[in-house]
Amino acid sequence: MQTSRVRIRESLGDRIFLTIVYILLIAVLLVVLYPLIYIFSSSLSSPNAVSSGRVWLFPIDFSLVGYKAVLENSQVLTGYGNSLFYVIAGTLISVSLTVVLAYPLSRRSFFGRNALMIFIVFTMLFSGGLIPMYLVVKQLGMIDTRWALLIPQAIWVWQVIITRTFFQSSIPDELVEASEMDGCSDLRFMWSIVIPLSKPIIAVLVLMYAVGQWNAYFDALIYLKSQALHPLQLVLRNILILNTATGNMEASEMLKRQQMADLMKYSLIVVASLPVLIIYPFVQRYFVQGMLIGSVKG
Repeated sequence: MQTSRVRIRESLGDRIFLTIVYILLIAVLLVVLYPLIYIFSSSLSSPNAVSSGRVWLFPIDFSLVGYKAVLENSQVLTGYGNSLFYVIAGTLISVSLTVVLAYPLSRRSFFGRNALMIFIVFTMLFSGGLIPMYLVVKQLGMIDTRWALLIPQAIWVWQVIITRTFFQSSIPDELVEASEMDGCSDLRFMWSIVIPLSKPIIAVLVLMYAVGQWNAYFDALIYLKSQALHPLQLVLRNILILNTATGNMEASEMLKRQQMADLMKYSLIVVASLPVLIIYPFVQRYFVQGMLIGSVKG
């Protein structure tokens, strides 16, 4: 016996609504996608084409001069290595501290967790300011050291909140009680049960902290004096400023320097964004799942 599938016809109002939604989504896609295409095309164009504004969608006078100038600069390579170190070490420290802090706050048996959570949230709303923070870092002896970029901003309050919510919704109290009856310690329970069940939220934390570390430059500008410790973002800032400096140069040299600065700006954006673009596809699935669980439930 064959059953015919009945297709429900959409009303005129539904079709109009869906059409408007599709138009809006396509418009948003173009708004987001076009700047990326423009930056990439400009980085592959000649300096004259970029400075004259002839690049619109596709590369004009294909050239790799911008990438060559960027990669031949020893400061860029040093900054790349420093940024990779800050991202790896900083993300490891931040994720570990966030998980260790958020898990006790998610358990009802933890005495004083509500009061502690109030103090933690308070730091998200109010801070001492730049000068007190600088004095604290200086008193701890971290000025002009790598620790200045790893410790002061190691924990973000919002990440603690979503991780705590994830633990509350994903790790039931019955599981904790069963492990205690079997003689499992808190550290063993966290390592053997909590961490394996928390891959989605850990992926979210890794992506957030890694992107934050990769894009950070203000702390380096404040705390670091040695150029050998500068991250990539600060190196790129210095290169762009130096390339736009005029001084006593002739007009032709000034024009050439300005054209190269315009081209390098786009090449530097592509070079600096490449690691994040490579990492994101591998954690995107966990990122969506972890954000939904950590922010909606509970």
